[in-house]
Amino acid sequence: MRIKQVAVLIITLLLLASCGNRNEIKAQDYLGEIYSIALDSIMEKDEALSNEMEFIAIDLKNSDELTGQDKEEITKYFHEKYKVEVMEASYEELKEKGLYNPDTLVLKGVLLKIENVDFVSNATNDFIFEGAKYRAGDGAVGVKGIVYFKNDRWKLKESKETWIS
Repeated sequence: MRIKQVAVLIITLLLLASCGNRNEIKAQDYLGEIYSIALDSIMEKDEALSNEMEFIAIDLKNSDELTGQDKEEITKYFHEKYKVEVMEASYEELKEKGLYNPDTLVLKGVLLKIENVDFVSNATNDFIFEGAKYRAGDGAVGVKGIVYFKNDRWKLKESKETWIS
């Protein structure tokens, strides 16, 4: 009888410990995955901007928390999904590389950028972001969204256009 009580106590403690750890997920340990999900939700907006794109540029200049490994994970994700060249570059760098047509005022690919992020430390570990997809002065879209942790995975909760030009 005593062995059963000890076994029940151990099982109960293990279950409580595992439940407690689920709420302690550190988003910073998953930034490559989180940014990939957020940036892809931006990429999926206004598909006409992606028509005949030669590349995807991702401006991560304002993302100091990303490591080199995170950036590689993001680049690999986009290359595998969209089958085009993927690079980390700003708008100015794209112009310097000749990837901007000054006659038509259009990039030869798309530029994705996350401008603002906010981590909400609650039970869902929400990652709130604002970003944009740019192709030309009159071809861009702003997006705001939320990535959250559920069932041991990071998922897109919401993504909506906030402006369009």
